[in-house]
Amino acid sequence: MNKDVAVSESSARSRNPFAWILLVLALGFGIAITFPYWNLDITESRLTVGSELQYSVLIVHICTAAVALVLGPLQFMPRLRAHRRIHRAIGRSYLLAGVLPAAVSAVPVALWSGRIITQIGLTTAAVLWLITGVLAYRAAVRRDFAAHRAWMIRNYALALLAVTARILTPVLLLVQILVSGAEPDVIREQVDSMIPVGQTVGWIVNLIVAEIVVIRRSPKPVFAEG
Repeated sequence: MNKDVAVSESSARSRNPFAWILLVLALGFGIAITFPYWNLDITESRLTVGSELQYSVLIVHICTAAVALVLGPLQFMPRLRAHRRIHRAIGRSYLLAGVLPAAVSAVPVALWSGRIITQIGLTTAAVLWLITGVLAYRAAVRRDFAAHRAWMIRNYALALLAVTARILTPVLLLVQILVSGAEPDVIREQVDSMIPVGQTVGWIVNLIVAEIVVIRRSPKPVFAEG
């Protein structure tokens, strides 16, 4: 009976569509985020850049962040995890071609923004992204797969900042309209100043949700009957 229940739960996890939903979401946002930079035309940059160097670093950040965004959900697919070599190859590509260059390049991008909220918020997120990636890798090397999975959940939550920031910013603007009663045209002029707030709130919310997921997925302690 217990074996049948275990098989049923394992089968249910393999059919869990959450990773596929994440992948579709990541692909959509990945294309939307990188599209303005496909022509490598500095005049089409969505962010203000002061030189070709800044534009190049921005492209590295955006493109490698998109790589992490798309590869991340593949790490949570049970069928791919069952093939260890494939899982390891995807994981290393996610960390080395996605997280590492995206996080490192995020620091100068944040500092060049000239906005204190962006400088503090985005730099903090980048450092946490690197730290959780290192901890996830070390846990995998130790074969502590429960810890590895937990750190990867936290790490990918930080990668999803690219998504949540773009969702939260208009939500925060809408809340500001409803609370202050200001005209939409006036609020629209404040979009640029609201983006850093959306970025900072975004990664904080993501980590809170990730921690809830980690706690819910953690094995429950078994108490011996006295």
